[in-house]
Amino acid sequence: MSQPTAITFAPTDIDVLATTTGRIAIIVTPDGKLDKAARRANRLTRGAVERLIESDGFAGGKPGRVIPLAWPTGMVAEALDVLVLERRCSPIAARKAGAALARAKGDKALLVMASNMPRAGDLALGLALRDYRFEVHKSEAKSASGAITIHHSRDAEMTQALAPLMAVAEGVSMTRDLVNEPANVLTTTEFADRLAAMTDLGLEVEVLDEDELETLGMRTLLCVGQGSDSPSKVVVMRWNGGEKDAAPLALVGKGVVFDTGGISIKPAGGMEEMTMDMGGAGVVAGTMRALALRKARANVVGLVGLVENMPSGNAVRPGDVVRSMKGDTVEVINTDAEGRLVLCDVMWYAQERFKPAAMIDLATLTGAIIVGLGHENAGVFSNDDDLCKAFLKAAQASGEGAWRMPLGSAYDDLLKSRIADMKNIGGRPAGSITAAQFLQRFVKDETPWIHLDIAGVALISKESDYAPKGATGWGVMALNRLISDLYEGE
Repeated sequence: MSQPTAITFAPTDIDVLATTTGRIAIIVTPDGKLDKAARRANRLTRGAVERLIESDGFAGGKPGRVIPLAWPTGMVAEALDVLVLERRCSPIAARKAGAALARAKGDKALLVMASNMPRAGDLALGLALRDYRFEVHKSEAKSASGAITIHHSRDAEMTQALAPLMAVAEGVSMTRDLVNEPANVLTTTEFADRLAAMTDLGLEVEVLDEDELETLGMRTLLCVGQGSDSPSKVVVMRWNGGEKDAAPLALVGKGVVFDTGGISIKPAGGMEEMTMDMGGAGVVAGTMRALALRKARANVVGLVGLVENMPSGNAVRPGDVVRSMKGDTVEVINTDAEGRLVLCDVMWYAQERFKPAAMIDLATLTGAIIVGLGHENAGVFSNDDDLCKAFLKAAQASGEGAWRMPLGSAYDDLLKSRIADMKNIGGRPAGSITAAQFLQRFVKDETPWIHLDIAGVALISKESDYAPKGATGWGVMALNRLISDLYEGE
């Protein structure tokens, strides 16, 4: 698994500016004020920093911008990176600034002079999130990323504060690795094995195989995977860090390791990206890893349904009727609307077994959410205003885009079936909403619930604020923040 780049806090020592190789970053405020380290760098470079500030290129310095000075005179460093940032910036501004430094550093080691910056921990998190690469399948991978050292006047305090932030960064990296993996590597069995390995972190992990799923009555989940040689599985991960008898938060993830669409096969163009259709399960896995690493004081259970949707002589057909674990029957109109068939059984199982305090499911569920929200926001659907507001607040604080979408009984009419209790699609209108309405039928009245449609944010074709193009790890930070806010009271 990819590990976040090593980041170390050290006592402030401006004398190292003259002897450090690699890259050095100093901080300058948007109005051009220099701190002690920046003034020392300015003297070493014979006024180059001040000349930069006075130039047209700096005018109205944009916060978060990095301006590199290559091979600065008077220093042995390869580059002096001038980071424009308010001293008392917001956590998100600090993270984005750290990400900007990571983009600039490339593979080089980096020394950051942030002596009196209150948000140095968030700066470090941004560095760790952006300094990520997935090159395990390249014959000539780039050299390992250079280490990052941050000089700070309160280095011991910052080191202590960094540990839980790096736990979150590692959870994000795990999610990205899982989403980036090709389907011939990340089979359902391999996925389950990687999750089972997290018992080393203190998680309780249980893998349910097809015979057990059949006994439980998870026929909607099993029908999705019946056309594949890869066995369907459900993995249950438990973190018991809260009060002994406190009901857990349940996180449920869609884990379709590859989605051809089944008999309702997808067009060939772009199908290679369907390796990311396990993104919801990836976020659940990464969140559980982060919670275990930082020893969260909360009870959380993560459940993922792992299947592969393939066409074959044994595949589920349009027109088939299958019975869910709940007992409701579903007419399968389109085998490419398979994620909801996986989720509904796992959601019901989560409620029956764990009686959760709340439940959140995540899935790369619909193309319709991309039409509606693009790649900037995940769709948020909920039956509980308070839980939804808390999640949206956590997502905003984490810098992860999320937008609430409507639910309503009028949409249920689109799911009526002539021969079964419901059908699995409601047609083109309001596609993401009818998918959420389908899932809501498997949420008990007493269960506060959020459905997150992450189809537009799990994997993107351009860089984001915190990630290179590809898998983003969206959701790990927001869920971690929500758990901290709601379930880890002092």
